Amino acid sequence: QVQLVESGGELVQAGDSLTLSCAASGRTFSDYAMGWFRQAPGKERDFVAAISWRGGSTAYADSVKGRFTISRDNTKNTLYLQMNSLKHEDTAVYYCAARRSRNGSYYIRGYEYDYWGQGTQVTVSS
Repeated sequence: QVQLVESGGELVQAGDSLTLSCAASGRTFSDYAMGWFRQAPGKERDFVAAISWRGGSTAYADSVKGRFTISRDNTKNTLYLQMNSLKHEDTAVYYCAARRSRNGSYYIRGYEYDYWGQGTQVTVSS
């Protein structure tokens, strides 16, 4: 089993940058493909970004492409989400997720993931 703990969420202004972290423990982090999802109040959880086990493949939602960057440091068992040019509509609880996979794939659907963190709140004031 993998335990995931997100951090880094805070209140920022539109146009600011923010980096979220997701610390993993319990299993070999590098055995897992990882993803970021977000859920705004009253809305469904949406895909944000995904990365393969070694970081060689990534994917982004159209709404964040060019502004967000997903990365991982397997030596530190940590997943990151660098968020630039933040917009009010980026306001949400951000979750990281893990799926055991060493085939080089990334996954963009929530049901494809086995483990989830508790989330971290990002609020962007306009």
